[in-house]
Formats: sequence, structure tokens, C-alpha cells
Amino acid sequence: MIARTWRGWTKAAEADDYQRHYATVVATELRGIGGFRGARLLRHQDGDEVRFTSITFFTDVDAIRAFAGDDYEFAVVAEDARKVLTRWDDRVTLDEVAIFVT
Repeated sequence: MIARTWRGWTKAAEADDYQRHYATVVATELRGIGGFRGARLLRHQDGDEVRFTSITFFTDVDAIRAFAGDDYEFAVVAEDARKVLTRWDDRVTLDEVAIFVT
């Protein structure tokens, strides 16, 4: 299994908007991908800024390509998300999952 990690930042006042976008649009798209095994969205507030960390889990690189395309380390940031995010990682990190506990 592969973990795909990405970070994006927003103003605290718009954090709920991004979280709602992830819970609806992103989650729906991910659930439709064969090989998708789950996702976590972490939220960390630091003053007037909120950092989101998205960790998605896929069975293999082919499943990630179904979501992100051939350049599967390129961040997928929808236009609606770009409207509320102030900055984001252009590239993601991929890690092999050594232990997965549920």
C-alpha cells in the first residue's frame, strides 16, 4: 500500500470551506477510484492560518495514476480549492506503508 501526502494552507476564516470541499468533492472522487483504500485530512491551526495535511492510501501506483494522472507526484488541487487556499505543495510525497492499523 502507498500513502500519498500533501499539504495546503488557508486563512483560519476559510478553513471550514476547504474542509467541506474535501469532505464532499474530494472524498466522492476518491471513493470512485479502484485501489483507493482510505484518506485522512489533518487540520492544524497556527494563529490566523490553518495547515491541512491530506494522506490518501492506494494499493499501488496505478491506482494513484487513476486519481492524479501520469505525473502522479503532481498535486491535484481543484479550482474550488485554489479559491480558499493561500498556498499548497505543488508536489506530493509517496511512502510505502509499513504498518497500517485500523
